Amino acid sequence: MKLEIITPEKVIYSGEASLVQLPGVDGSFEILKDHAPLIAALSAGNIKYKSPTQTVSLKISGGFAESLNNSVNVMVEGVTEN
Repeated sequence: MKLEIITPEKVIYSGEASLVQLPGVDGSFEILKDHAPLIAALSAGNIKYKSPTQTVSLKISGGFAESLNNSVNVMVEGVTEN
């Protein structure tokens, strides 16, 4: 599936991912291929995703995520790599 992680300043990641774990305000959740459409608010915590070459973990301060048609868009405020 296609994953984009963006901040107001730049694109953090744009590419393929086999899984995305996100810190929702009601608890962590995971998005895999063919996930149902979703819009969710994110709390401070860690995003984890598996790209074709590596597994990456990022610390965020909050944001929003949208999943639709095997495309996941994550909009966040602050990001630091773990």
